Amino acid sequence: MASQSKTSVHDFTVKDAKGQDVDLSIYKGKLLLIVNVASQCGLTNSNYTELSQLYDKYKNQGLEILAFPCNQFGAQEPGDNEQIQEFACTRFKAEFPIFDKVDVNGDNAAPLYKHLKSSKGGLFGDSIKWNFSKFLVDKEGNVVERYAPTTSPLSIEKDIKKLLETA
Repeated sequence: MASQSKTSVHDFTVKDAKGQDVDLSIYKGKLLLIVNVASQCGLTNSNYTELSQLYDKYKNQGLEILAFPCNQFGAQEPGDNEQIQEFACTRFKAEFPIFDKVDVNGDNAAPLYKHLKSSKGGLFGDSIKWNFSKFLVDKEGNVVERYAPTTSPLSIEKDIKKLLETA
């Protein structure tokens, strides 16, 4: 069983900000937007603001935003999990889950991110290029789209609406 390859986001277990295991199968039937976040990036204000707007608008229709802090790009997420949570929840009123800090590239990349990247390569290969890369995952756990860090969350609202409307 352990040797089975993981084919769905729902097959993964990640750590929450308190270090507890979270089985992503709890999100079966939900549309997921998975984002690597940072507190000190030039993209932070617009992304956190718009992610919160999307979450407020669509959380009751089945959207979940899963935020994974990452310090691999310009060391722009230096804080510990508690500081990151405090920043996102206080400054941006983020209500979506913020998980344990992860690496998204390299040998120590989180298994979930290895899966996301192999499912949807980017414009310049598989690596994540910067903070706020976004992956849209359908209700069955399949990665359906990848968005660049500079893609504003509100600009992908049409894709979110379309996927929420499908059974």
